[in-house]
Amino acid sequence: MCRPTRPRVPVRVGGARRGDRAVIDIGAAEVHQEAARQFSRLADLGVQAGHSVGWLGLNGLEGLGLLQACRQHGARFVPLNWRLSPIELADIAQHAGLQHLLHDGPMNALAEKVKSLVGLPQPLAPGHEEGDWMVVYTSGTTGRPKGAVHTVEGMTANMEAAIEAQAFSADTRTLAVLPMFHVGGLCIQVLPTLAAGGRVLLHERFDPPAWLRDVAHWRPTTSLLVPATMQALLDHPEWARADLSALQFVNCGSSVVPRALIDAFFARGVPVTQVYGSTETGPVSIVLPLQEASQARGKVGRPARQVQVQLVKADGHLALPGEVGEIWLRAPNLMRCYHREGDSSSFKDGWFCSGDLAWQDSQGHFEVVGRCKDMIISGGENIYPAEIENCLVGFPQIKECAVLAMPDRKWGEIPVLVVVTPTGLPMDEGAIRSRLDVHLARFKHPRRIVQVDALPRTALGKVQKEVLLTRISVA
Repeated sequence: MCRPTRPRVPVRVGGARRGDRAVIDIGAAEVHQEAARQFSRLADLGVQAGHSVGWLGLNGLEGLGLLQACRQHGARFVPLNWRLSPIELADIAQHAGLQHLLHDGPMNALAEKVKSLVGLPQPLAPGHEEGDWMVVYTSGTTGRPKGAVHTVEGMTANMEAAIEAQAFSADTRTLAVLPMFHVGGLCIQVLPTLAAGGRVLLHERFDPPAWLRDVAHWRPTTSLLVPATMQALLDHPEWARADLSALQFVNCGSSVVPRALIDAFFARGVPVTQVYGSTETGPVSIVLPLQEASQARGKVGRPARQVQVQLVKADGHLALPGEVGEIWLRAPNLMRCYHREGDSSSFKDGWFCSGDLAWQDSQGHFEVVGRCKDMIISGGENIYPAEIENCLVGFPQIKECAVLAMPDRKWGEIPVLVVVTPTGLPMDEGAIRSRLDVHLARFKHPRRIVQVDALPRTALGKVQKEVLLTRISVA
């Protein structure tokens, strides 16, 4: 297939600039060239095998080149979440044992603040093994971020699984907008597209009008989104008339994806596939093939290449089809370990215990229903927050919502619904409860409904439920 010639990146190695946003159009050749430059840079800094190199930067070619250069030096690449505070970043820098902290131009002030809080180089971190490539920190939705150590072998297996699952080839053009300091933004589509010989159109960060404009102009074949970015696109006034015809599919993940969001994309002629995984799993573990996407809406799919999956109930027995159990995984793309933790309770007999709950249908598709820690046991009945949340997606009285478990003397726990309304209007609790009456058994209804201005989220759009619970408990 012939492709029209497109301008390569002038500044920052790249980018055809449209408005105030830059599109960086790159392929493997550009990454290899940048990697050679970064290899020399690291050599000049004295980087050696076993060193840890931190990176603070927006999505761009520089970070991808540095990732490859670290592998060539035998050093660990540690991408850092620039949304964190300087104190949080300094804590991670110390935990990771960084010898160097590199950054791009926009992150200069933040990097200097971090360096002022933690002395560099840090002592060499224990536990380094030959073949270690990345230490990627979790989003910290359940506590302090943990560093997942990934190897060259594991990341190679992940790329192979992602290429096969998404049928990537030299004709693939991926519009990448999610932050590459998480494995989702980096390893589900960006690295696999480059490995398959395709091209990546990078946005420094997600911006709804820029995404809609560039899907029409640059005509990518796919893009990776999360529920929060999908909702932001639906809310944009140009959504209904935007030209989405080039997209063969969009992939989504990071948290339970409401059926209403999936249906809205299908209604615009864009199939939605899903991928399930986590920072610890590479993250490509369970995937929904494009050819099954329409019939299996809401499902995350089947095990990816070389991935074994089992669902384990609370009593330790394997779940039968239709029964809910915790997702356990065994695969070559799993992390080697948590940095500085050695043996982890997350592994049992070689299986990674994800902490996520799912069930499997008669066709072999898995559907994720929530986190083990989020499941509410009220009066002996199991209530899954996603059941309540999904009922309210698309309900005009609610812009977004989350369901939390709160302790209760009588019931043990009760579900509490936290809502954000459009434009901050007062909520109509009666209308909300009437909606729930239609879709849910009464024992699943929230005992309290609380209105807030916004839901706290991670960089990938996951609701920080512990933060939210603290806020409403104090209130």
